[in-house]
Amino acid sequence: MGCFTAICIVQFLVSSEPVSCVQLFNMKNSLFACLLVCGFSLSAQPALPEFQTTKTEVEAHLRFLASDALQGRRTGAPGNNIAAQYIAAHLEAYGFQKVPGASGYFQPIPFEAVKPPSKGQLVLGKSIFMQGEELLILSGEAAVLNSTAVFAGHGWVDEKTGHDDYKGLDVAGKVVFVLPGPPDSNDPLAIFRAMSTKRSIAAERGAAALIELYRLSFPWGFFRQYFNKENLRAAPKEGESAAVKKMVYAWWKEPSQDLVKSFQTKKTKVKLESNGFSSRPMPSQNVIGVLEGSDPVLKNEYVLLTAHYDHVGTGKDGGAPFTPQDSIFNGTRDNAMGTVALIAAAKSFAQQRPKRSILFLAVTGEELGLLGSQYYAENPLIPLNQVIFNLNIDNGGYNTTEHISIVGHGRTGTDDLLQKGIEALGLKVIPNPAPEQNLFDRSDNVSFAAKGIPALCFSLGITGFDDTIAKYYHQVTDNPDSIDYDYFLKYCQSFAYTTRLIADDAGKPRWVKGDKYEKAGKALYGLGD
Repeated sequence: MGCFTAICIVQFLVSSEPVSCVQLFNMKNSLFACLLVCGFSLSAQPALPEFQTTKTEVEAHLRFLASDALQGRRTGAPGNNIAAQYIAAHLEAYGFQKVPGASGYFQPIPFEAVKPPSKGQLVLGKSIFMQGEELLILSGEAAVLNSTAVFAGHGWVDEKTGHDDYKGLDVAGKVVFVLPGPPDSNDPLAIFRAMSTKRSIAAERGAAALIELYRLSFPWGFFRQYFNKENLRAAPKEGESAAVKKMVYAWWKEPSQDLVKSFQTKKTKVKLESNGFSSRPMPSQNVIGVLEGSDPVLKNEYVLLTAHYDHVGTGKDGGAPFTPQDSIFNGTRDNAMGTVALIAAAKSFAQQRPKRSILFLAVTGEELGLLGSQYYAENPLIPLNQVIFNLNIDNGGYNTTEHISIVGHGRTGTDDLLQKGIEALGLKVIPNPAPEQNLFDRSDNVSFAAKGIPALCFSLGITGFDDTIAKYYHQVTDNPDSIDYDYFLKYCQSFAYTTRLIADDAGKPRWVKGDKYEKAGKALYGLGD
């Protein structure tokens, strides 16, 4: 029987004509058979809690987390802390357990707000470069240095490989100029992560100052705008040397690469002045909880679910245009929607536990450089080698309501499960959208991938960075009234169902051969070569 016949039966059943019980029984059976033939299997969506999640429920969560009352959820600000309390309250209500080593449902992070020097300059010959223009001094005590310039490659030392950019150089009391980042990567995240290590290496060798040369792929103006204001960073660890605290650290937009080349062939005098930076404590927290799996063996393995709940705040902190009428960057898409999907999934799993344990981690400080996820990766409360997978949620927006974007598709052996989980809601997969944006290495999943954990990002449907995305991405227009809630419900349900499929699967995700994180994965899980 064809689908056309089924449509006729439906029309007949709802008509006003009288129908006998026998006719009705036969027609209903025919309709059932037709639905199976047409592909509408009644078992296509299992009777699982995630399919009972309602639009009203997810909309209510979203309207609170992205409300004006939370003032853009900037890390360390009151609105951010309220969001953390809201998330934790739901974890507790759903029956998630506290993780040993946590403070309740929180992992406190001792951030500090650092304000760069208001005055400073670099003098090379007759050229003067001013703080906040071509020069950005980021740390170090007040100083007036009259010294010699030294070029030291990337300023990198790695005992494992024998790499030593300082070999044969005397840098004591001198101003050291270096190329950005480590020598084996020009990825922005790797460059930023290398900052503290390079400071320590230079300070240990007695350098008076370390200046990184700005040779990055994105405009200096963006870099300057971001760093030439108060920013958060992890507070120095106890025992950080006085030399590191004292040493001036800066970035410099050189007018010509020829100037630096001259350092290697002739002695160059340099003068560097700074009135010093200031700092103040600005604590924040990750939100964490665990739900034990239902399988007596697999419960010892964890699926890590992450989403960042912070955003950029209000006014000038938002880094984009605003008006007196609207100066709040609500961060609905980025990433209140991801946070709500995490909360909704937690409720579903509490109602029917998957086989593996679920480690719930809502992270702070993502907008300031993936700070919360990096902190957890360096200070894990569950051994990382027990975490078999990280499914992260982050978003910049959406320009299609028929798709889910998978950033990291094809890399962890989970593609079939992802497709099944997404198609169950009538959606389709967009693999690795906007590759030119390097999205994988710009979100919290990379903090865990770098440790070897197979990871990817489950994002709203995006076909590319177009005007639709730009209209809302980090803009005051990104408010809860602008959301398609029918699509959002499907997004939340597909995330939870996909997670369940992975948590229940007999196999384990693994980095595919040749992936740049494969080596780290083998080391983490003791897999050998």
